[in-house]
Amino acid sequence: MKALEVREVSKMFPGNLANDRISFSVEKGEIFAIVGENGAGKTTLMNIIYGIYTPSAGTIFVNEKEVKIHSVEDAIRLRMGMVHQEFMLIPRFSVTENIVVGDEPRKGIFFDYTRAVREVRELSERVSLTVDAQATTGDLPVGIQQRVEILKVLRRGAEILIFDEPTAVLTPEETADLFVTMRKLQEEGKTILFISHKLKEVMEIADRIAVLRRGKLQGIVNKKDTNEEELARMMVGRNVVLEIPKLDVPVGDVAFACHDLHVKNSRGYEALKGVSFEVRGGEIVGVAGVQGNGQDELVNAMIGFSRPVSGSMELNRKSMHMVTTAQLRKEGMSYITEDRARRGLVMPYTVRDNAIMGQHLNKPFSRGLRMDYEKVAEFAEGKVKEYDIRPGDIYDTAGSLSGGNQQKLILARELSLPHNFLIASQPTRGLDVGATEFVYGKLLEEKKAGKAILLISLELSEILGLSDRILVMFDGHIVGETTPDKTTEEALGLLMLGVGIDRKVQS
Repeated sequence: MKALEVREVSKMFPGNLANDRISFSVEKGEIFAIVGENGAGKTTLMNIIYGIYTPSAGTIFVNEKEVKIHSVEDAIRLRMGMVHQEFMLIPRFSVTENIVVGDEPRKGIFFDYTRAVREVRELSERVSLTVDAQATTGDLPVGIQQRVEILKVLRRGAEILIFDEPTAVLTPEETADLFVTMRKLQEEGKTILFISHKLKEVMEIADRIAVLRRGKLQGIVNKKDTNEEELARMMVGRNVVLEIPKLDVPVGDVAFACHDLHVKNSRGYEALKGVSFEVRGGEIVGVAGVQGNGQDELVNAMIGFSRPVSGSMELNRKSMHMVTTAQLRKEGMSYITEDRARRGLVMPYTVRDNAIMGQHLNKPFSRGLRMDYEKVAEFAEGKVKEYDIRPGDIYDTAGSLSGGNQQKLILARELSLPHNFLIASQPTRGLDVGATEFVYGKLLEEKKAGKAILLISLELSEILGLSDRILVMFDGHIVGETTPDKTTEEALGLLMLGVGIDRKVQS
């Protein structure tokens, strides 16, 4: 039986046909993956199915009956649920409050919290998704927060579950746990739509795979009849190199160094506990670690957002004590942030304006107190073309771009600044295979040019493929240093979890 069918669905935004007559059907109990480049129309299509957008044309069938979905409430009544890439949770609420919000059990006119906790515990046990029903949601790891999202849609009776890029912020261990959950849901007869750009994961979990490119359906294939290379070619329209080429470059002088660095987090606890390392020109030093083990605090200290409690940092042999981000830029530091929305871009500003931030007061963009907007536009147009930023209009706002194109815009700006040291924090988070290949190429160009690069990533394949040296962080310490030829993903994963480390390191 067909649980869901989409027939000739299109969605037009001003100047952009996001979905162009897309048709497919999903069988009950099937895990159906939808892949495509950033901006290919995947999330738009899911938002149509879930009632967030209204289609410009086309029809949708649920359980082989034509339906009209004008709102999320309509989708929920049709027993659909969506787990968004950006979690829809209230951090200060408990797990139980987040799961039952909008559908709270009552005792008379009052919220029956005791009953709600009992219902959440019974549900989590039934579907084997262990959570602490009374924990504060904002204090939980990302993987557990995702479980809360799944429990929330299951409590509302969802039979069709949409997972939009669910592994984008998960560690390999958390991803494995998610796949166990998805298979259990499938065994219960649930139908799952899995939206992703990670082809290895798609090949592991999906039964069938639909490929979108620039809003059009390129084809639907059975997993057993395809491979990662073919899917990448269908997504991008050309052959994609999935392996990262090794590049030998002479190592130069020390560009950045820190010594016995101690830094507190926003809650006043020590998050970095005596970290020391250096990065030289012509090398990529990778930092591997489960999120929350000090990486954010390290970056914040390096870019001048926070002050170390003790220890020292040097950029090009100059002390970084009590310096601002603007001063660090002048001294040769560039920064690719993982947080595009809050740190990387000013979303209401245009592509043109975002492209020159940090050098807007410099020649040729500024003449005294006046901006030369002709030069600014010329520069932005060149970067849009060089970095293939779509749809390509420099007067579009940054917020109107897909995540992958926002990331390209950040790269275009940061790599155009004069620099010899680059911090790349999660540089490919949320990017499709084509955009990821592009970012890798740019990082290797930086290395070849003799730039020093600190790469912070949750993707172990990325760390192993790009890094010359690898530092492993756990509980605010660097607990291991190795090279890609002397380790494996499994060995790194164990170190990241604190397994087998020398406890003397943390004394």
